Amino acid sequence: MQVFHKLEDVPANFGPTLVSIGNFDGVHRAHSHVLKEIVDRARQQGAKAMAVTFEPHPVRILKPDSGLKLITPTPEKLRLLDASGLDAVLLLAFGRDLSLMTPRQFAEKILKKRLHAREVHEGYNFHFGHKAAGNVDMLGEFGREMGFEVKVYPEMKLRGEPVSSSHVRRLLSQGRISRARHLLGHPFSMLSTPGRGRGYGSKYTVPTINLARYEEFVPKDGVYISRTRVGKECFDSVTNVGGRPTFGTESFAVETHLLNFHPIELAPDTEVEIYFLQHLRDEIRFPSIEALREQIARDVHKARRYFHLLKAA
Repeated sequence: MQVFHKLEDVPANFGPTLVSIGNFDGVHRAHSHVLKEIVDRARQQGAKAMAVTFEPHPVRILKPDSGLKLITPTPEKLRLLDASGLDAVLLLAFGRDLSLMTPRQFAEKILKKRLHAREVHEGYNFHFGHKAAGNVDMLGEFGREMGFEVKVYPEMKLRGEPVSSSHVRRLLSQGRISRARHLLGHPFSMLSTPGRGRGYGSKYTVPTINLARYEEFVPKDGVYISRTRVGKECFDSVTNVGGRPTFGTESFAVETHLLNFHPIELAPDTEVEIYFLQHLRDEIRFPSIEALREQIARDVHKARRYFHLLKAA
């Protein structure tokens, strides 16, 4: 998949294209449905399938006090978009110039002249242009005038729940990891590096790793069954998210305990990615360290059973 970081990077002869525009935060099942459609149709037509997205997320520019946290930071989003089979992603820098572009200017300059769009596929609630003044009806009018077809997708629901980034965020904040995973179509994950100041040597011999400070979306405080990738190796794991109240003064941490651990190479810049699979329990203050150890043993037992059943299925 090619990644273009500005409009001028797209070759003049790149098109024709089938395009979907959006933030694609989470790259959830509704996104995947639209992307599969444009990939399949582009293959049939001998065209290119392309997603147009933005960096940073427009909300962070237009509403800087919103405190928006991303489900999938840009590197993870690009990895998931790549897995969809797209030919290219146009990652537009969202700043003043783009935010002031009218809906007509956006359609004419980007879709018609640069991308040579043949089809544009969008969700029913798509808005674009200055002050989000453009909607799918306006896009359809521009399409008829400028020579591209517009396909609009209705809201997707699974078991009565909307498949949307905001709803996935809500589920994660409630600790409903399994449900969020169902709507995403893949596990929610956090990608970072090991926490600093731990004196890592060339061989790491302790089965617990703290994640470095993480600025994007974090699920509800609690204990989770997880899978943890350390560099190129993956481990079954149990992950604690929260302030570790049993130890007194609370300090937020994401700490993962590797179950099938063996000594590994670990450097300050080693990638550590935690995939959250199932919520085990909320984080609570225990009366003693011994009581906490006993609970951790029970958590580990449940996690081992989960992975045993998963492998036996």
